[in-house]
Amino acid sequence: MYLILVSIHGLIRGHQLELGRDADTGGQTQYVIDLVRSLSQRSEVTQVDLITRQIFDPKVSSDYAQPIETISDKARIVRLACGPRRYLRKEVLWSYLDVFADELLKHIRLSGKVPTVIHSHYADAGYVSMRVANWLGVPLIHTGHSLGRVKRQKMLEQGLKPENLEEQFNFNIRIEAEENVLENADLIITSTQQEVQEQYRLYDHYRPNRMVVIPPGIDSERFHPVAQINPPIQTQICRSWHDPSKPIILALSRPVPRKNVQMLVCAYGESPQLQEMANLLLVLGSRGDIREMESAPKQVLTEVLLLIDRYDLYGKVVYPKSHRSEDVADIYRMVAKSKGVLINPALTEPFGLTLIEAAACGLPIIAPTDGGPKNIIANCQNGQLIDPSDMASIQNALYQALTDPKRWQQWATDGIKGVDTYYTWQNHVNQYLQNIRNLITQPVNMVTQIPRSKLLGTDRILISDIDNTLLGDPQALKELIAYLQSSAIGFGVATGRSIESAKEVLTKWEVPFPDIWITSVGSEIHYGVNLQADTSWRKHINYRWQPELVQKAMSHLSGIELQSLDQQRPYKVSYLVDETQAPSIKKIQAHLRQSRLHVRTIFSHQKYLDLLPLRASKGDAVHYCAIKWSFPMEQILVAGDSGNDEQMLIGNTKAVVVGNHSPELEKLRGLAHIYFAQGHYAQGILEAIAHYNF
Repeated sequence: MYLILVSIHGLIRGHQLELGRDADTGGQTQYVIDLVRSLSQRSEVTQVDLITRQIFDPKVSSDYAQPIETISDKARIVRLACGPRRYLRKEVLWSYLDVFADELLKHIRLSGKVPTVIHSHYADAGYVSMRVANWLGVPLIHTGHSLGRVKRQKMLEQGLKPENLEEQFNFNIRIEAEENVLENADLIITSTQQEVQEQYRLYDHYRPNRMVVIPPGIDSERFHPVAQINPPIQTQICRSWHDPSKPIILALSRPVPRKNVQMLVCAYGESPQLQEMANLLLVLGSRGDIREMESAPKQVLTEVLLLIDRYDLYGKVVYPKSHRSEDVADIYRMVAKSKGVLINPALTEPFGLTLIEAAACGLPIIAPTDGGPKNIIANCQNGQLIDPSDMASIQNALYQALTDPKRWQQWATDGIKGVDTYYTWQNHVNQYLQNIRNLITQPVNMVTQIPRSKLLGTDRILISDIDNTLLGDPQALKELIAYLQSSAIGFGVATGRSIESAKEVLTKWEVPFPDIWITSVGSEIHYGVNLQADTSWRKHINYRWQPELVQKAMSHLSGIELQSLDQQRPYKVSYLVDETQAPSIKKIQAHLRQSRLHVRTIFSHQKYLDLLPLRASKGDAVHYCAIKWSFPMEQILVAGDSGNDEQMLIGNTKAVVVGNHSPELEKLRGLAHIYFAQGHYAQGILEAIAHYNF
């Protein structure tokens, strides 16, 4: 098996993970690194590539700029370009992900082998991996790690304003990506049944039959109860306490709002009894100057410091400025030696990797009823659940954990046994690989035999929309045709027209037949003068396509009318939309999802709505042809004028929007690789050829 894992955001490297450095460098990065290592140790796995973002930024280590980092003889981290060179938080990466998808496709092509599966982690990687897996026709596995609908719901319950949340977290884009990934993925791996039954249920594409629970494991060589005598981190922590001999209450997390650390400090500050019996240790990642941090961690840390001052907790609370990932296990064992407890007061916790790490070190836990902790405590019998929004619940749980030595010892012993039974990497990888075997029992090879074509003898190609892009200015069209005939540039069209209609209109305008015909908004591909159909493309896009049910669902909507029969195709259902009466496109998309239909919606010229299979669009067809004909994406020039061209304009091709374009494409202005021409129709294409020196 050749396995590709994709985890885009955060700081990922194979050694000394900077866990807790910021909101994006947490348990997910630890999980993917441990999974890569564990998979590479299996004989049936020949190669594992972990794909992430390449970062050139003096504020972070140069490790993150290395294009290739070897983890073992069969595993490596591959870093690809994605947007600006500097480090960015995940919420602002969305506009760069199309380019990242093209870079991943390039990496796969250069590797010379198609992956057995692609496994994406989090919504951003899901968006990228969904596109690439669809282009290649390989199975897609996805792990959400956290879900946008759940996080937004919890934050709204705290009284935060929807518009502020959207500005900071881009929830609409994230949730739309999650919906699309759920619709496309062959398998969703979750950590708990609660994720399956409660969290994913909030999505239109909730499909529990395609979900499997595989709890993550821990590194038993690092996390175990045998303590080192006076580890270095102990001196750093204990020097600030008035009485270092007290039991320790430990909270270890990233400094982000959903981790709810402020509530823990309030609970401790409001209880003289807890202050008398225990010290509080807050390990909230490693930080530099708080004033220079991102807004969310800056807010959390500032509030924590103000609360410590309000309750005068000096000498009772320690919050180390930095620690190494290697120190974490020593911290757990130090707290266990003090007869203390780990508390996770998070508002939402999809799993809670720190909980099983602590349990393996013999440290009892207190954790929220939400998400993974419920399963962990049920399996390990090593702690107590709390309502993290209730201060009294937190205080009572801490008091009980610290005042019953017999129960504390039972929790510590049971936790070690429970982790060894339920949370090992061997168990995780056994289940993981068995599920992959189930997916690939009947592998599908999307790209089959290549028909003969002059495309084999050229290294670049122009692919243009027909109406209002290629056609419209007869003189400019003649100049463009003459240029193409005198050069080595291949020629293709990508149009909403059917193949018959495209052939008719090109004949009328005396345009030589193109080498590639992408027609019916990307749902059909033909080649050359003989219009040889690409049957592999048809099989590929037929995935979950039910046109009769699509038409039935759409018949209930007002302001929507089927276009004429000649506009309907086997893989395209087309409508006219009256915007004064019809629902919005987003509402139409939601309606189709709730009807359990798998459809791509393409709206153009403020009146045409095309419904296609999930894997079909002009952009996907262009990528498919690039794979089939071995064209580097940067050696394809695409030209368009309207919304149904958008999918092929974004990404890593060279692109031109002609001067007479529709207003719906204005949102693309300023994006890299997209040139807005002054000239109209074919004149705009000629202008772009000169602009790109194509």
